[in-house]
This record gives sequence, structure tokens and C-alpha cells, in this order.
Amino acid sequence: MSVTTTCRDLAELLPVAQTACRLLFQECYKAGIKDIFITETYRSQARQNYLYQQGRTRPGKVVTWTLKSNHTSRLAWDIAVAPPKPLYDVDTLTKVGAIARNLGITWGGDWTQRIDRPHFEVKRNWKIPRGYKLEGQVIVPSNSKLKVQLIVKDKKEDIKVANTIWNPGSPAIRTETENFIEQAVKDGVINASHLKDLQSGVMTTDRLVGLYITIQQRRNIM
Repeated sequence: MSVTTTCRDLAELLPVAQTACRLLFQECYKAGIKDIFITETYRSQARQNYLYQQGRTRPGKVVTWTLKSNHTSRLAWDIAVAPPKPLYDVDTLTKVGAIARNLGITWGGDWTQRIDRPHFEVKRNWKIPRGYKLEGQVIVPSNSKLKVQLIVKDKKEDIKVANTIWNPGSPAIRTETENFIEQAVKDGVINASHLKDLQSGVMTTDRLVGLYITIQQRRNIM
């Protein structure tokens, strides 16, 4: 990945950070905050170095003050706010920060120096706090055209993927699902890691449902 390319794929974070991010977006959704979206997740050290050079040895405004970031450790993510609000609307980010604080998620807005309101991160040993849980499939937008969603399905409800009832034990349906996701990867709609997870057997049904919805949403705005 080029140092000039921003990664917004939640799957590129460590599982603990993925869970924390989804829980944060779920609680924001429940609080009526649905206009936030991811602007960056994983950042290579090469990209971090490149960003650090901006405003120092490279033209432009300073955008980071450190060569060490939890983005490179796959434990941090940045967010922004969709129009018509300002991209980094202080009121919205402050509300999200308060929710994050209750969840044990570090918010850059709480830092005494170098305040970074769009930034959130967790430690490797973070756990879902008592009294909270992921209540369904949380759709975490990666652009300003999508809204945060929480999809709670009846476990007995049939799940349809590409107009077919999902049955992981059926070779035909598994092949059709794999072809559907593979095409989405080729079209640049989703990251190739999702296809690898399906092929290796670690793709859960709930995650597959969310992935299917994400693919459909992204195709609608392409």
C-alpha cells in the first residue's frame, strides 16, 4: 500500500480494536449519533514517517507530532463527521469522546497536550466493560455518504445472500457466496482479507450478513 493511501478498512485492525470500534459506533447509534464515519485505521510505519515529514522536511501543514502511533500497531482509528456539519465538528466529537470514555476507549480529545479529537485507540488487553455487549451487526461507515447502523436479527430468521438462503454446509451456496465476495474484491468494493477469511472458514454468519449489506451499500454509491 502506498504511503499516500489512507486505509479505512476496519478488518485491518487487531480483533480487540475492531470490537472496541464496533461497540463505540453501536453506542453512538443508540445515542442518536449516526453521522460519523471512519477516516483511517491501520497505518504502516512508512506512512507514519511520510505524514511526520509533512510540515517539516516536506511542504504542507503539520498533521502529526509523533513517529510512534498506535495506528501502526493496528489499535487506533480516526473518525470524522458527515455534512452538513463540519468534518471535525467539536460538539459531535465531544459526545463521541464521552461515550468512548465510558467504554474504556482512549479518546485523543482527553489528552492534555496535542489534543486529537478525531482519534480513538485501545490497549491490547481492552475488554468490553461490564453491562455492555454487541447487540447485533454494527455497520461502521467508511465514508460520509453512509450512516451508522445497528442490525439486530432474529437468530431463527433466514439469512439471504445474493438471493440465496445462506447455508455454510451447502457446497453450491458456499461457492456462490465466495464468487459474490470475490467479485466485490475485484471491483474494489471490499478488502481481500474478507475473501481470505471466508475461504479459511473463520467468517461468521453475522459478519457475512454485515459484509453483504456493506457491499450492497457501497455499490449503490459507486
